[in-house]
Amino acid sequence: MPANLPQSRIRSTGGTPSQLLRRGIAVVAALPLLTLAACGYGSKSTTDNAKEKVSAGSSKIDGLDSVKIGYFGNLTHGTALVARQQGYFQKQLGATKAAYQIFNAGPSEIEALNSGSIDIGWIGPSPSINGYVKSNGKSLKIIGGSASGGVKLVVNPKTIKSLKDVKGKKIATPQLGNTQDVAFLNWIADQGWKVDANTGKGDVSVVRTDNKITPDAYKSGAIDGAWVPEPTASKLVAEGGKVLLDESSLWPDKKFVITNIIVRQQFLKDHPKAVEAVLKASVEANKWINANPDQAKAVANKQLEADSGKALKANVLDPAWKSIQFTDDPLAATLNTEAEHAVKAGLLEKPDLKGIYDLTILNKVLKAEGEAAVSDAGLGSS
Repeated sequence: MPANLPQSRIRSTGGTPSQLLRRGIAVVAALPLLTLAACGYGSKSTTDNAKEKVSAGSSKIDGLDSVKIGYFGNLTHGTALVARQQGYFQKQLGATKAAYQIFNAGPSEIEALNSGSIDIGWIGPSPSINGYVKSNGKSLKIIGGSASGGVKLVVNPKTIKSLKDVKGKKIATPQLGNTQDVAFLNWIADQGWKVDANTGKGDVSVVRTDNKITPDAYKSGAIDGAWVPEPTASKLVAEGGKVLLDESSLWPDKKFVITNIIVRQQFLKDHPKAVEAVLKASVEANKWINANPDQAKAVANKQLEADSGKALKANVLDPAWKSIQFTDDPLAATLNTEAEHAVKAGLLEKPDLKGIYDLTILNKVLKAEGEAAVSDAGLGSS
């Protein structure tokens, strides 16, 4: 491993399946405080967006001073990026301030939700499952969908020319037990290959690597490829990588959940009008994104720049955005399948996901917009 890639950021992580479950399985062991800070836990953007200013004469929702919203600085969280940059959240919340925290990893966002540091968040399916299971069904509810797709296996074309060539190579995933890690482990098993899910060792070396440094790891030769979300996948392509597999090709109708909207259960109970306001903003954002894809792409990139100080270049932004589908449908059946994949990999004991969804408010919003209701695939609240 090159000296400029710290071991705390590229590692294989051990532990029994039960231990992983107690940790929430997606937590990378012994993360240093510096890394946690770099992930953006608790960070807030200082962008001055005129569209986010509270309108004169508007009133507070549910008497709240603010609603705290979390999301990743990731194109697969484009709904939140656009809703913020376009001022949709603030418009729907009236005089209640829309406050934000930016994250780089699901476990830290679940931590923030559990502690009350955020109320509502955009997050991947595996952290949603982990948070729900770890709390015995008491911490969160999935209240809506946001995006599908946007995950690819990108490889070095000099060393990997076909899918069978992945055997024996070093392939990165973002975190032990995260959504892409589970998907890759499941794909490996489908090839008939063996890998210890905990250590990442076997017929393929699964190297858990922070998305922020995966492109550098690829350039240095520390990895041969990566199974990663956008825009990391397109960043690797810009460095000479080749898309060997788009994960959407493995799913029925080429659709699978990559981003959910979750809420703290107590917040949902106490402030349903505030939750409805955020969901109205989300539905409005997705409708606008799908009607104006090129403009929406630029708007999302503008928010990424405001949050991180750096916009994506066109050769990364364009292919990345094209591979993501924005939808209000949480694609609940695919979340259940992803949970089965984690069980198959030995990373999760068979979970009871009954009650993980509450789509009541979302379907109310969709009905008001003349849109069809979405399904919880039998995993809704009793």
